[in-house]
Amino acid sequence: MIQVINRAIDILEYLAAEPERPKPLGEIAGHLNLNEGTCANIIKTLVHRKFVDKLEKRQGYCLGARAYALTGNEGYKRELIAAAKKEMEKLTGKLNENSVLAVLNKETRLVIASVSSTHPVQAVTNQEKRAYDSASGRLLIGMLPETELLAFLEKYGLPKAGEWEEAKDKKSLLKETAKIRQQGYAMQKTAGKIVGLAVPVYLGEKVVASLSVYLPDFRYKNANKNELIDLLAQAAEKISRSLG
Repeated sequence: MIQVINRAIDILEYLAAEPERPKPLGEIAGHLNLNEGTCANIIKTLVHRKFVDKLEKRQGYCLGARAYALTGNEGYKRELIAAAKKEMEKLTGKLNENSVLAVLNKETRLVIASVSSTHPVQAVTNQEKRAYDSASGRLLIGMLPETELLAFLEKYGLPKAGEWEEAKDKKSLLKETAKIRQQGYAMQKTAGKIVGLAVPVYLGEKVVASLSVYLPDFRYKNANKNELIDLLAQAAEKISRSLG
């Protein structure tokens, strides 16, 4: 047996026993009879691979997106997914376009639930994508409180070439995020002619996710744009009420 692999699995199993309760390093190491330095090194690797999330302000560690992805991601943000699924199905039923629920995970937009349309030609988006390079990611960045937005920019930098043409420097990015907050939604048209529209999902006053629809540009051109955004916003509002 390879000892370090056993220890990594022990850590994941310990975190999985109470997935909603973050656990500090000292508790994990103590429970598993590990040296704190050894435990920290293993957890650092698990965090890098996204099997474990490190929560801010030293709150501890919990299972990450990759761990839940092994079982289809249904355990990740369970309450959020449960609140959203029915409304997403209704939304896709009305529009017959793919709907997506996503969260911000560091600099990545992570899809945690999706509902597919019945169109033979569908707009597909990756489960993980640089937040700057998606409508849902831009929405989540744009809705960050000012101090968190500035901290995000400090930590992850500006968009790379081709990720967000309208936000090439700090001034233009702040202008774009202000526009998102003012209009209440974000939009992206990709080089592959896919259009994404995203609106916020709230828990109280905090934006915890984005609800999006993705569709080919040729269908978007023929769609009622105001109706699309209105239906999306109504679905997000119902999800927010359910959470609240």
